[in-house]
Amino acid sequence: MAIEKVREYFRQLGMEDKIIELPQSSATVELAAEALHCEPQRIAKTLSFHVSDKVILIVAAGDAKVDNQKYKQYFGEKAKMLDFSEAESLIGHAVGGVCPFAVNKGVKVYLDKSLKRFESVFPAAGSGNSAILMTLNELEKYSNCVDWIDVCKGWES
Repeated sequence: MAIEKVREYFRQLGMEDKIIELPQSSATVELAAEALHCEPQRIAKTLSFHVSDKVILIVAAGDAKVDNQKYKQYFGEKAKMLDFSEAESLIGHAVGGVCPFAVNKGVKVYLDKSLKRFESVFPAAGSGNSAILMTLNELEKYSNCVDWIDVCKGWES
């Protein structure tokens, strides 16, 4: 199970007790916000894409949507999300629990600036009923993020 990979990753850092396992599903932004009693925009959703022959993850605020024009400008090609059936084998986590921790070798993680409105956010932790509360500095550090990027829209109000 992917949550065990994430738990082991955080165990090595002395942080496994920060993982929140929920009795109900947190597999979507709405379900996670309800389960965690927070605003949907504070759910740090992890979106997965093909870029050439590589796989990337973009972690964005729950209310953000990928802006195809910004994405193409940054990555040099049209956004192509991973197929549902590819996620687990290519990333190491199944859809619903995709997170930026303990991912397969070669998967690059980017953080979208839509998250910068918050001091802390809730990314998933490897399963469809888990999360972890992190500051943005912790998220940046423990996700091994390549860069902060600006490829989303719909969150600016």
